[in-house]
Amino acid sequence: MTSSYLVLTAPGGADIKHEKTRFIRDGFTVLGFLFPWIWLAVHRLWLYAVAAFLLQSIGGALMDQPGLWLVGFAVTFGTSLLVGFEGQNLRVRNLAAKGWQDDALISADRLDVAEEIYFSEIQTDLGDGTPLPSPKWDGGSRTERGTATSLGLFGFDGGR
Repeated sequence: MTSSYLVLTAPGGADIKHEKTRFIRDGFTVLGFLFPWIWLAVHRLWLYAVAAFLLQSIGGALMDQPGLWLVGFAVTFGTSLLVGFEGQNLRVRNLAAKGWQDDALISADRLDVAEEIYFSEIQTDLGDGTPLPSPKWDGGSRTERGTATSLGLFGFDGGR
């Protein structure tokens, strides 16, 4: 499954080794859904963490009241859904407010592939004439799939 990774560089530009460059996956975060206020606090989104904690506490208190269980569940579940879907966006907005620059948007299956794609397009020397290793894109990592069709559908060669 292909994901989008947003590449952010530190304020004042990227350092020569790009050690401060951050890759943030754009999409749903399961840990943010399961533990909303803890996930927000770990990522130093303090105000949002306090708000999520308060909302979940209110939801838990409402679930203890007779006849308000559904309302409390809706508040708690809604908070979890909101952090799960928008948590990464909150991280990006927080870093952008601190001066981080949006450098690239990369579609890749995994984080390491996104890093290879990003770093293959930038200058690969340290200034002293020694080049950094770059990925070999012509490698034979793909396997031959043959001409078989899946699920009994027609093949591309015109036959059945």
